[in-house]
Amino acid sequence: MSTDDPLTVAVRVKPGVSRARVGGRFDGPHGPALVIAVNAPAVDGRATEAARRALAGALGVRPAAVSLRAGAASRDKLFLVDRPMPGLADALRRLRDGSAG
Repeated sequence: MSTDDPLTVAVRVKPGVSRARVGGRFDGPHGPALVIAVNAPAVDGRATEAARRALAGALGVRPAAVSLRAGAASRDKLFLVDRPMPGLADALRRLRDGSAG
């Protein structure tokens, strides 16, 4: 994958939790997905926006580099990460699968 190709990230959002976190795996409709638990409720896109920002933070990219591709009204979402740095896919895999780097 070239750094010009966006990275597609499958995500399972858990809205309204008391402790926000990024990590874990959920086998969803888009394949193995990264679990993102957010404090925001699933109202007016607030959980989606919180998940987008949490994903950006976990991957060490600017929030503007992460955009929603599919799943606006679903817990199962696809995000695109523009211009991913080398090694970003491996970092994502470690977050999702819980393996130490």
